[in-house]
This record gives sequence, C-alpha cells and structure tokens, in this order.
Amino acid sequence: MALLEVTNLGISFGGLQAVAGFDLTVETGHLYGLIGPNGAGKTTAFNMLTGMYRPSEGNIILDGEDVTGKSPEYISKAGIARTFQNIRLFRLMTVLDNVKVGMHNRIHYPMWDGVFRTRTYKEKEHDMNRKALQLLKVFGLDDKADYAASQLPYGQQRKLEICRALASKPKLLLLDEPAAGMNPNETEELMDTVRKVRDDFGIAILLIEHDMKFVMGICEDITVLEYGRIIAHGDGETVSNDPRVIAAYLGGEDD
Repeated sequence: MALLEVTNLGISFGGLQAVAGFDLTVETGHLYGLIGPNGAGKTTAFNMLTGMYRPSEGNIILDGEDVTGKSPEYISKAGIARTFQNIRLFRLMTVLDNVKVGMHNRIHYPMWDGVFRTRTYKEKEHDMNRKALQLLKVFGLDDKADYAASQLPYGQQRKLEICRALASKPKLLLLDEPAAGMNPNETEELMDTVRKVRDDFGIAILLIEHDMKFVMGICEDITVLEYGRIIAHGDGETVSNDPRVIAAYLGGEDD
C-alpha cells in the first residue's frame, strides 16, 4: 500500500475550479516534485492535503486512513507536516523553542503539572529539549539553539522551518518552495539537506519548487500542474521533454 493515495481531488472557490482531477501516489522513502507556472494550483493542492482547505471532491488516503476534509491538527497527528512559501517562524522565540513547538502534538502533560512545575513537567521538558537539540544537530544548528530565530541568516531560517516540521515526526513532509530566495550555494546545500532528511528519517517528501535545477536534481517523480489540472507526470527527463510542459512554461501552441 502506498503511503499517500490521492484520487480525483478538486476544489472550487465560487465559480472558479482551482484544482480538478488531481491524482497522486506517494511511496515512503521517495522524493516527489510538484511543479507548474504561477497560479497552477500547487499550493492549493498542498492546502487540501494538510486540511487548510476542504476539498469539493475526491479522496486523500494516508497510510490506509481516509483523512479527506479533516482538520490541520488531525492531519498533523496522522503524519503530514509542511513548510510554507513565506517563512513562518516564531521570530522572537529561540531556535530551540521553535523546534519544541513542532512537538506539541506528540508531548502531553496535565495543565497543573505545567502550572506547578512538577516532576512530570520537568521530565517532559527535559526530553523535549534533548530531542530538539538532536534535530538541530542534524541541520548544523545546535550551536545556535539559544539564538532568536530572527537572528539566523535566511538559509538557516529555511532549515529551521524544516527542522520544526520534522519535530512532529511526520510520515510525509511537504516543502512549499524551500529554495525560494536562496543563492546558488544555499540552494546546493539545501539539496543535500533534503536528501539527508529523506535518507536519515525514512520519510517521503513532496515539494513545490520553481527552481528547475533543484527539482530535476533531487526528485525521482515529478507531477506538472497547469490551470489546476495535471498535464504531465514522470521522471525529470520525461517531464522536461514533454511538449505540454514546455508550452506551459515558455508559451506556444498547445493542442
């Protein structure tokens, strides 16, 4: 059974069909790309997969469970985590605390333990600190654990956002334009980071990205959207040579 099975997913806003007939199969341990021109419906698809939008039609099956239309909190607990186009860190909180926020759906203790700082509270907090530091070490950020998130350079803020998403122990990680705003050196480093995350954590990764070198360099399967519909699917070579994909990106006749 595939980790994620999406069939005939669609959503309308008023009279506008933003996404229609969206099908996707994701296997554990694989890297997938979702590409297309601006306005093609890529982030809208992500928003449906993570519960931010309720689909008008179709089904989302995650690890055998139907999560169609469930809340973002429910889907996060079920095993899908994401990052965003625009970095959404808690800028005034420390790097360590940003990662700990990602653990909120996995670590629990009664309110009174928190109020009175009981032994249970201290043990839970110690465990969270330890696990957060381990994650930060994977990204080379453990020495900046006490920095405010806003003090990190742009590329490291991107890494921190991925680190926070991983703190929720996802089965599937969605990255929305992770290389946006990065210089070539930062992009190359991020490619290595994404591969390392896939290999070390054994999860599936689905990413949206406009940097074609980035996508073709790491994604094993690529789906192309245009006007909310899939126009191509396959490996990098197949997709990059598809006339419909070329027409969608460069303009020209499209039968």
